[in-house]
Amino acid sequence: MAITLAEEIVLLSLDDESGSAQQRQAAGWAVAGGFLLELVLAERVSVNGEAVVVSDPSPTGEPLLDGRVELIGTWLRGRGRHRATDWLTRDQPRAVTAAVERLCERGVIVEEKRKVLGMFPVRRYPEADGTVERELRARLAAVVLDGAEPDTRTAGLIALIHSAKLHGLAFPDGPRKAVEARMAEISEGQWAAESVRTAIRDTQAAMTAVTVVTTTTILI
Repeated sequence: MAITLAEEIVLLSLDDESGSAQQRQAAGWAVAGGFLLELVLAERVSVNGEAVVVSDPSPTGEPLLDGRVELIGTWLRGRGRHRATDWLTRDQPRAVTAAVERLCERGVIVEEKRKVLGMFPVRRYPEADGTVERELRARLAAVVLDGAEPDTRTAGLIALIHSAKLHGLAFPDGPRKAVEARMAEISEGQWAAESVRTAIRDTQAAMTAVTVVTTTTILI
């Protein structure tokens, strides 16, 4: 099953059993950045320096991404400045919800509604199909821990995780300093065409400009 970068980040942030989200604020920035980067890789959106441009509005075949193209197109109309930081700030509060809903549709996670103290409704998203996350973590481990050469999408995912400082979510039991160093190396490496590296660097720069990293665990 091919899922988007944004969905992959959500999977890493959700506790498998309780379905609660960890580091929601930082993960939210990474999810919003994941949507943007996915559209860049699909050649539907370009990020040139600070500017966001819809370069091709045609469907990708993935409803989650096509909806984002429409949202960006609507947002761009009538605006004098089209900064990536402005878009990420606008999209971050709703990006996680969109990715979670799509993962539920795919049957990867399931929504559970309950009340805390019998009064306050909360939603949790425990795992329904663990194969997707296991394959994701195995792919990350092969590159980060075992030194395998990343493909473009895996390198982009690692760059997003590194920018949002979500190393602990991807490798909760891994050697932290070594993981961070390897992710930094991949983020800055020569693993893709210059145009793709430039787009990822620009997306990272936009995320860095707007991200306020928190270590507090917040329920979705």
